[in-house]
Amino acid sequence: MSSAPTAVAVDLGKTRCRAMVDAEQRVVRSGIGSPGLATPNGVEDAVASILPLLDQDAAPQLLGVGAAGAWVAPAAALALAAALAASVRARVAVASDVVTAHAGALGGSPGVLLIAGTGAAALGADADGIRLIDGWGPDIGDLGSGSWLGREAARAVQRATAGLGPDTRLSETVAASILPADDVVTWLAEEGSVARRLGSLAPLVLDAAETGDDVAHRIATEGIRLLTATAVAASSLTRDIALHGGLTDHAWFRDSLISSLHAAGRRVVPAAGDALDGALLIARRTDLPHERFVHRAE
Repeated sequence: MSSAPTAVAVDLGKTRCRAMVDAEQRVVRSGIGSPGLATPNGVEDAVASILPLLDQDAAPQLLGVGAAGAWVAPAAALALAAALAASVRARVAVASDVVTAHAGALGGSPGVLLIAGTGAAALGADADGIRLIDGWGPDIGDLGSGSWLGREAARAVQRATAGLGPDTRLSETVAASILPADDVVTWLAEEGSVARRLGSLAPLVLDAAETGDDVAHRIATEGIRLLTATAVAASSLTRDIALHGGLTDHAWFRDSLISSLHAAGRRVVPAAGDALDGALLIARRTDLPHERFVHRAE
């Protein structure tokens, strides 16, 4: 009697890389991520992040990888699959981390995954195919995301300080959060990711909105409207939406977002799994709706 092929799932992000080396016991190892497949040395950096997490003396037969940047760099995704197949001697499937997150959250079934974290995007899969809405970055997109909420909070604080806008509780909470910087302009000019820094202000906005601050409530309400529109635009044929991302950990915001999605005729379903589960699915199956976005090598 033949046993199922051994499989390893990888979730490669820009900050962290995770590998589920034992799916039955859910043994997960973590390491350093890579800048993304779309960068000049994206494939080499990705290989360098993934290989140290694998058992070199007990290589898997199947390797599924969700990698940041694969959506916009399909040639690099295919090159990564080939490089890993040559190194590990396994059948390899590589897809965008958004694709594996969708496959994991919806168990490979049609539906929409709405991601609301520092960034924002929605991936929909239905009989018409796959559609990605937003995920355009903080300069022109990520509408309703944590970085978007933080940017609107920073604007509101600056406007209130200059007498151009109404007073808000955010002035006090943001000032305390950005110490020792004197103001948000100076704080945002510091080194590091501006989007991540703005995203750190999102909980302040949501807490203030929940407790009745008018300015914060208007910001949060607009963020919910934008996220709802993104989710609806991702699919017209399926009503199921799974939620993912740090903003949905805030109970008031999650409840408000769910109410908005319900009002738009959508049904919020619990996530069946995560991106590691999705990477495992794409490695084992070729009949998923995401297949044309999966890059395989052996």
